[in-house]
Amino acid sequence: MRKLVIDTTSEYLSVALFGDGELIAADHQAIGRGHAEKLVPAVAALPGGGKADCIWVGCGPGSFTGSRVGIAAARALAFAWGAEVYGFDSLALVAAGARRLTGCAQLSVVCEGGHGQWLVADAPMAWHALDPDEAPAAATFEQVAGNRSSELVALRGFGAAVHVVPDAREASGLAPEALFTNVRVLYARAPDAKPMI
Repeated sequence: MRKLVIDTTSEYLSVALFGDGELIAADHQAIGRGHAEKLVPAVAALPGGGKADCIWVGCGPGSFTGSRVGIAAARALAFAWGAEVYGFDSLALVAAGARRLTGCAQLSVVCEGGHGQWLVADAPMAWHALDPDEAPAAATFEQVAGNRSSELVALRGFGAAVHVVPDAREASGLAPEALFTNVRVLYARAPDAKPMI
């Protein structure tokens, strides 16, 4: 059983291929923008072209464009390979990486949310898009993970920070309940553009 994990919800492009629960190969790099151009080549460069029996894809919250790119690619590859597709919350992936690094079961996650806001969640994930000055009240655990963890700990005045980003290699740390079959973008706030009526 081979599993392909994709996360494009942040400034990182992250793909990992697992076989029988073991990591076979991965590509994890900070690219900023350009997920649409670089994702498929990154998957194709994995052993066997990344072909897998199931695909797990990060659905956000995070970059609107990155999330949509990852989901579209996962659906297309699943159709071509006859694979199953499951979505996951990208903040849960950050939490999984932080748990492996720290051994701490209870932690808060704080990541860049765009538009001057941070994405804040106490694990298990129940996240909010908040202005930085509102974030300390929503992150209650001593341990804080994410790319805004140091800033939050400084604002709050207590705790320990661990800088973690969504990394497909950490997918084995996701709990089964973190996966869902209704694969869709998880928006932290309403889209900026409104449909014309």
